[in-house]
Amino acid sequence: MKYDVVALGELLIDFTPAGVSPAGNPLFERNAGGATVNVLAALSRLGKKTAFIGKVGEDPFGHYLRAALIAERIDDSGLIHTKAAHTTMAFVHLDEHGERSFHFCRQPGADIALAYDEVDQELLCNTRLFHFGSISMTSEPAYSATVQAVRFAKSQGALITYDPNWRPALWKDDAHSRKTMEEGLRLADVVKVSQEELFFLTGSQLLPEGVTQLLQSFSLNLVLVTLGAEGTYYSTLRLSGQVNSYPVSAIDTTGAGDGFMGAFMYQLLEMDKPVTEWEQAELENAVAFANAAGALAATRKGAISSLATLERIEKLQSMSEDKHIH
Repeated sequence: MKYDVVALGELLIDFTPAGVSPAGNPLFERNAGGATVNVLAALSRLGKKTAFIGKVGEDPFGHYLRAALIAERIDDSGLIHTKAAHTTMAFVHLDEHGERSFHFCRQPGADIALAYDEVDQELLCNTRLFHFGSISMTSEPAYSATVQAVRFAKSQGALITYDPNWRPALWKDDAHSRKTMEEGLRLADVVKVSQEELFFLTGSQLLPEGVTQLLQSFSLNLVLVTLGAEGTYYSTLRLSGQVNSYPVSAIDTTGAGDGFMGAFMYQLLEMDKPVTEWEQAELENAVAFANAAGALAATRKGAISSLATLERIEKLQSMSEDKHIH
């Protein structure tokens, strides 16, 4: 079977704040989480054929997560259950300004117990795009499983997309995370980073200089820097620019970056030619489309539940016909 996108990574439970109980205690809501899965869900909602590779516990949370994949029409044949570790959990805390912080129950968690010999190589052989992040690279055996899977998919002709998705709480220290995230950059063709991640990886406080450093150091074809409400900066070795975002009333930004990434990957698939051959207008249109998807994901609570359909993205774009590119 041929897939548009296969992704390997973390599938976990996000416990998100959901008010207060009658006794005055905080309530948490169970949601399916994991950046790579959010990206696949975004692509599935846009009509693409997707599959996930990862590991969950042989427990009620693990079974709930498999059902969540199936509900989003993501192929679950690459999902492994283990009795040796519990399904990974992340508790999301919001401060008085709505800023998120994470507490992870992952000592160990099932997601980092994935070994390369458990990875279904058929999936790696039969995909146009292969997507990964750095959260599956924080420790062994998942680190080796990720790196080997990316290399094999690349050898089979897949285009490699990568989102470092830096979560400091999951790493031993900054030096370890930077070194490992750079390993991901060496394997990738197209990379999305936040402004914070760009500064962390390059040490440069200047956007164009930092991006040029990444392009030249790691043989990347395209770097996308998401700037929140400011839009997105994009650069190949010959083209660069910034595309404004769409003004929306943000409620929860949890899935915005993944919604953006999934929508941009949709455009990569639709264009069906190397991004190095795109014209500036093609790049700007693709980034604008992804910006609209990211903006819409911020208007609803949750990650997967907030992801937009093609109809909603095109509607937002048509409502904002004033030019979004400068």
